[in-house]
Amino acid sequence: IESLTRAGHRALAQGEGREAVGCFRKALILSRDAASPQLRRACAFNLGAAYVELGKPKKGLEFLLQSQPSDADSEERSEKLSFNIRAAHEGLQDFPKALQYFGQGVGHEVAAQARSRAVTRLQLGCCFLGMQEPARAARCFLEAARSWAAASSPEAAALALSRASSSMLRSSCFQQQHIAHVLSRCHSLCDSIRDPGLRGKLYSEVGLGYSQLHVFSLAAESFQQALALCRGQGDEQREAVLLQNLGAAHNSLSSFSTALGWHRRAVALHGALGNRRAQGQCFGNLAYACSQLGKHEAAAENYLHALQAFQDSGDVQGWWQACEGLGAACFHLGDPQKAIRYYKEAL
Repeated sequence: IESLTRAGHRALAQGEGREAVGCFRKALILSRDAASPQLRRACAFNLGAAYVELGKPKKGLEFLLQSQPSDADSEERSEKLSFNIRAAHEGLQDFPKALQYFGQGVGHEVAAQARSRAVTRLQLGCCFLGMQEPARAARCFLEAARSWAAASSPEAAALALSRASSSMLRSSCFQQQHIAHVLSRCHSLCDSIRDPGLRGKLYSEVGLGYSQLHVFSLAAESFQQALALCRGQGDEQREAVLLQNLGAAHNSLSSFSTALGWHRRAVALHGALGNRRAQGQCFGNLAYACSQLGKHEAAAENYLHALQAFQDSGDVQGWWQACEGLGAACFHLGDPQKAIRYYKEAL
């Protein structure tokens, strides 16, 4: 049971929710032959929390309720149970019920350590997100990040800052300078995170945040750091997305010669993975970079590839955009009749 529990927590830390559920489920089955009811409750608690993390709150709540602590159990376990039951209710879209559980943890916060305060703020922020209140959620995530930093947990602090920045971007209550500062803090914490998978994930999220702020130089830097960590991890899907984002960022920076290499690699990898819609987007980005460099034949060829990819994937909007680009390429190649034809298709 101890070995399975350790393996389950290790899987959760690595984002492998299904593997964690498998380990905790085996541990719970074994605990039924044990004499200790407290051990069975602990195993049920772990399994329930893993289901919540996996995005199956209804299933998670079933096991969390089985792990209700007795009076002899520690206050810490009681608080952890409340946190996870809240998360389960949140996942079930029962936000008023989820918020009720904050009454069980808030009363202990005066004497609690920073870690407990951080978890409380984190879960409250998730509830506000579910209630479509991103500004209040962002403030909760920022408070959680401060508490995690005080508890010397840079990984958790960086994750909370990442959630805060994405919530701030969804709200109209925050200035661009403030959001950029939060992204910068998250980026700086990444250097102290040992897990390369988590560090790469955070760099990628920071890059997306900078892209939304149109700070494309920092976005490209973050995407490139994420890509360096992604290589060799076996996650080709993430690698393809990072290559695509890098090419798009360099397009926005007007670094078209540099962008060509990223676009071509993204096209090849998305093609190998069978991601036709994403491949069409990359063909379109590649064609645009070629057109800006005056390579109109190459632009026309890649717009044709984009058209086929969008047609295969049923992306009508992408198809229209590719038609418009192809019309422009044909005009530059001295074929106005074809240009008019594709412009009409775009209309």
